[in-house]
Amino acid sequence: MTVADVHRDAGPGPTLLALAVTDAAAYSLIGPVLPTLADETGASVTTMTMLAATFPLTMLIGFVPVGRLVHRGHTKVALLLGLALLAVGSLAFVVTSALWVLFIARAVMGLGSAGLWMGVTFRTLEYWPGQEYRRMSRVYAAYSIGALVGPLLAALNGTHLPFLAYLVLLAAVTPFLMLLPSPTQVPRYERDHSWRRSPGFWYAALAIMFAMLGTGLIDGVLPLHFATHLTQSQIGIAYAGTAVVLALASMVAGHHRHATALLVGGLGLVVGITVAGVSGAVPVWAVMLAVTGLGIGAAQTGATGVLLDVVPTARIVVAMTVWSQMGIGGYLIGPAVGGPVVEHLGFAWLGIVPAAVGLAVVIAALIARRSEPAPAA
Repeated sequence: MTVADVHRDAGPGPTLLALAVTDAAAYSLIGPVLPTLADETGASVTTMTMLAATFPLTMLIGFVPVGRLVHRGHTKVALLLGLALLAVGSLAFVVTSALWVLFIARAVMGLGSAGLWMGVTFRTLEYWPGQEYRRMSRVYAAYSIGALVGPLLAALNGTHLPFLAYLVLLAAVTPFLMLLPSPTQVPRYERDHSWRRSPGFWYAALAIMFAMLGTGLIDGVLPLHFATHLTQSQIGIAYAGTAVVLALASMVAGHHRHATALLVGGLGLVVGITVAGVSGAVPVWAVMLAVTGLGIGAAQTGATGVLLDVVPTARIVVAMTVWSQMGIGGYLIGPAVGGPVVEHLGFAWLGIVPAAVGLAVVIAALIARRSEPAPAA
């Protein structure tokens, strides 16, 4: 049976989910590698967290041109471009350990990830109109599986082999992308900016920022704490377990009210990050990683549900671009703020970062509930 036969029988869903897995693996691949890279280069905690932050920083930039591609109907081009950039950045990690090169490489990978995220999201909305929330919960579950795949690849010791394995993964999914069909009815996206005046939209945006903040702290800060007692391979395995919990939480949250998902997600994220930072015991870390994974999965699905309620799909391109930028802003804030916090105050203070953003989400929820009761609920 050929690749074309498999794709024809299964439909576009598995291909999109495989692309989501591949994209998420690029996020989570870096975490377990950071302690080893710090040992090899002698770089400080802040330098390593800034390397992790480079990825989401360029994602923020990449969302704008990719959003324009999608608006013009070139979603598949965005996906192909994303895979190519991820391959180029990964290759640099395979051939060198020079920090200045790795900063550039991680930036290139961030641009590629922007292409994959927007491409997968809009292809999902285009293929299944009317089923957006349920289908996006599956996409998030696939991203959670990717968060499992990345650490498993990173469990290969050293800083080169994990990225070589990721290149193999990119090569494996590319033929399926080439066969991805066009939607039977491509929607005409309207340029609309009325969402800017919607408290519900900003509630959704802050909520996705909060969820992605947790991922940024797990990928870009906590590995340096865990490395005091765990090896690179052990961190990778622990993160893979966290990703399983995250995937299940994303799927289950898709069957519950947005407010419930966000409440459970917020509590899990703040408690998990805080206790993991305070504790120095491996069993406690394992439990708190699971709690954090549950929190991230529930929060990101709930945030998506709020967005889809307050912005019609036909007018969602610009809103989705800004919403995605807010989410990746959270992924950037995690290492960019968390790194200096732990360097100056210690890991025991890391919990103040998600607690502060979580408070902002609560305030936004209260404002949205007063002005737009149905979407906020």
